Amino acid sequence: MSNSPLVSYTKISPNKTSPRNRAIDRITPHCVVGQCSVETLGNVFAPTSRQASSNYGIGVDGRVGMYAEEKDRSWCSSSAANDNRAVTIECASDTAAPYAMNSKVYATLIDLCVDICKRNGKTKLIWFGDKDKTLAYTPKPDEMIITVHRWFANKSCPGDWLYSRLGNLAAEVTKRLGGTTGTTTGNASQAAPATTNYRVKITATVLNIRKGPGTNYAVTGQIKDMGVYTIVEESNGWGKLKSGAGWISLAYTKKL
Repeated sequence: MSNSPLVSYTKISPNKTSPRNRAIDRITPHCVVGQCSVETLGNVFAPTSRQASSNYGIGVDGRVGMYAEEKDRSWCSSSAANDNRAVTIECASDTAAPYAMNSKVYATLIDLCVDICKRNGKTKLIWFGDKDKTLAYTPKPDEMIITVHRWFANKSCPGDWLYSRLGNLAAEVTKRLGGTTGTTTGNASQAAPATTNYRVKITATVLNIRKGPGTNYAVTGQIKDMGVYTIVEESNGWGKLKSGAGWISLAYTKKL
C-alpha cells in the first residue's frame, strides 16, 4: 500500500492504529477549522494527549502533509469502522461556519482524491449524500465512497461549504479517472436534482433557507420552529421545500 507522491511534508503522528484492518474503499474529507499550514497541523497531531490524526492534511497554501501512512488507520472520524476503511484528509478552512476553503485547498483536494483512487485501483468516486444509504452500500472493486465526520459525531465537519460541493467533487474526480457517473452507482446528486416527496423534521434551532442547493446561494429566509416540512427535490445533500421558499441543508434534518 503506497502513499501519495503529492506529499511535501511528513510528520507521522503516534495517534494511529497500525496496520488498518480493512481495505481502502472510502475517502473522508474534514475541515480543520483553521487556515493553518501542514507544519502546524503536524504539530497539532504530534502529542499523544491529542488522540487524533489524519492520513493527510492540506494546508492553506495547497501543500499536502502526511501524518499517518495509508497502510495505517488514522484517528480522525470518531469511528474506528470508518477510519479503518477510509483515507482521511484534513483541509485548511475558515474558523466559522460554513468553514469555507480557498481555491488552492479545494483544487488540491481534487488532485489528492484522484491520486488516492488511482493508487487504490478505483475509477469512480461516489457521493450519495445520505448516511444510511452510504453505510449500507458495498462498493464495487473499482468504486470509492465519500463519507463525512458529521455522520459519526455531533459535529458540522466538513462544514456546509464543502458538504454542498461533495457531489461536484465526486463528479470531477470520476471524470479525471475516466469513469462514468450515473444513478446506477448512486451519483444522482451529480446529475439533475432527484425528484422526491417526503417529510423531514428540522433538528437545528435556526436553519437557513437558500435560493439554491448550496451555501454559495443567497439566504432567503430561516426556519426557527424545528417543525416538519416536505421535500420535493434533492441535490448535493440539499432539499427543496414544497412551499417553494427555497432549499435547506438536509444535514440538519431527520427523515420521517
